[in-house]
Amino acid sequence: MGLRTKFNLVLLLVFAIGLSVTGYVSYNLLQKNARDEVLRNAGVIMEAALSMRYYTQKHVSPKLDYQPDTFLPESVPAFAATEMMNQLRKKYDNYNYKEAVLNPTNPRDRAVEWEADVVNDFRNNAGQQEIMGMRNAASGPALYLARPLKITDPGCLTCHSTPDKAPAAMVAQYGANNGFGWKLNETIGAQVVTVPMSLPIANADRAFLTFMASLTGVFVVLFIILNLMLSFLIVRPITDMSEAANEISTGNMDIPEFADKGKDEMALLAKSFNRMRRSLQKAISLIDS
Repeated sequence: MGLRTKFNLVLLLVFAIGLSVTGYVSYNLLQKNARDEVLRNAGVIMEAALSMRYYTQKHVSPKLDYQPDTFLPESVPAFAATEMMNQLRKKYDNYNYKEAVLNPTNPRDRAVEWEADVVNDFRNNAGQQEIMGMRNAASGPALYLARPLKITDPGCLTCHSTPDKAPAAMVAQYGANNGFGWKLNETIGAQVVTVPMSLPIANADRAFLTFMASLTGVFVVLFIILNLMLSFLIVRPITDMSEAANEISTGNMDIPEFADKGKDEMALLAKSFNRMRRSLQKAISLIDS
């Protein structure tokens, strides 16, 4: 096995190990960054919904005149927040907001199976303020961020304690079987923001492939440069000296001396070879004389 082959095998082994470690670290880092970015954006959506709820509750509902025969869903903070998020989804359709409730007034807010599990988790752990997780959706993996919906305002029970105490117009619109029996300080549901992970993961994968392709390209260029340096600075001079030594060993002394200017290892080897050749030539001359 030649010197060049040994050198290239070691270089390839080092590159394979380095590429594997770098690929593993960078892939996990990119995936984590994609997940964190989605989570941050989900938090922004959640805060926007909370702001809409607050604005409706504090600045819209109090200014509406109460009319027993008319029920305005737009005056309900949860309805306003959901509608605002649905409007936002027309442009940012990757984000879904829902106020998932176990026993909702509006049927569209009813929690599906996995949302009900999140709500029950909040109900079983009173101190838990946020849940983040992954689930498999029809479009692929999705990240969700959830916060509990808790009855902290006694005024909410006016509409949600019993049907006879609720506005007649609301009962007429939604019926007397949904959204009643709520209790103060009870966790009735959860605000849930769901974001598909397919696009962020695809972007992370594309960045990973671009990075690895660039790193491989750098290695290929480095591999070629190192092989050229190895050939011109080491392999070729050693090969020439080896051929010269073979000629001298057969008695051919008509071999030109090697250039030995410089202070590197090859120059020192050339000086030693030239000195050995001259010494051998003198010894042969003495024997012939």
